[in-house]
Amino acid sequence: MAKKTQKLKPDTVLKNYWRSNERFADFFNAVLFEGKRVIKPEELEDEDTEESSVLEHKKYAESIQASRDNIKIRKKSKIHGVEFVMLGLEHQEHIHYAMPMRVMGYDYGVYKKQYDGNSEKYKTAEGMEEDEYLSKMKKTDKFSAVITVVVYYGEKPWDGAVTLHEMLNIPEGMEKYVNDYKMQLVEAGRNDLALYNTDNVDLFNLLKIILDRSIPGNEAKKKAIQYSEEHNTDRAVVMTVAGATNSKLDYDAFEKGDGTMCTLFEEIARENEIKGREEGREVGREEGRAVEIIETGYEFGLSEDNILERLQKKLDVSLQTAREYLGKFGKQTV
Repeated sequence: MAKKTQKLKPDTVLKNYWRSNERFADFFNAVLFEGKRVIKPEELEDEDTEESSVLEHKKYAESIQASRDNIKIRKKSKIHGVEFVMLGLEHQEHIHYAMPMRVMGYDYGVYKKQYDGNSEKYKTAEGMEEDEYLSKMKKTDKFSAVITVVVYYGEKPWDGAVTLHEMLNIPEGMEKYVNDYKMQLVEAGRNDLALYNTDNVDLFNLLKIILDRSIPGNEAKKKAIQYSEEHNTDRAVVMTVAGATNSKLDYDAFEKGDGTMCTLFEEIARENEIKGREEGREVGREEGRAVEIIETGYEFGLSEDNILERLQKKLDVSLQTAREYLGKFGKQTV
């Protein structure tokens, strides 16, 4: 019988891993409180991840689609009631250069959802001041705060913005008047989180080994397998590592209880080999097209500036790449 090798969807496997209140609480304590056990697993409840809403302004309305990866509500008993806070977790496989704005949108969705639910109570103006009725919100109403953490699982160091200000071209002297929005970012392969949950410790230690570009592939494989064997890494962690690194897994092995880091690394190595071949073929095709464009340009007496422009447009490459092609193949075609 053929092996059931299936590609795990990163979002799905990561969402499933972080559904655990123990792992979730441990992670947020590490990010927000340097490992102090402020948030307790028993205080957490899953919240609906759908945050879609309608943005209204006078006669204009627009629906906003937004779905969180993981979000939980923390309910903590206080002397005069219950304290609530929303904790959201977003997973990123690739760098997103507009991520602060995305996080701002996700958080807005949480607040808008609370506002909409709260305003349902006020069908009439009875017991409300005029401004309160127009606002659909009493002066004393308060919403639960939301905290969002972004976890980045890519190999490259994050070089994108972490604040809204970093995305904006703000005229000098006006920075303090432009509202900023900062996101909490954790790089899975580069962090010093004070974690205590065994699964979390194993997860991030293995990701640090696998995502470290300075470690040769075979050495990384040996280190990860050795780590996994020494720490008896849980199967759920291995599957999450596979999902986070966008790898395939042999499900026959997992059904027999033999799913190990060795199995995972065999699949990662096979995937990287296939990916390398595909990338090589793609580079070869692009170079072939570059030669054709350069040859045609010279045949029609085009200037090098015009040829560079055609290379950029037809190959969708930067000016620097176009110049490299012209320097490499131009001499061959003259």
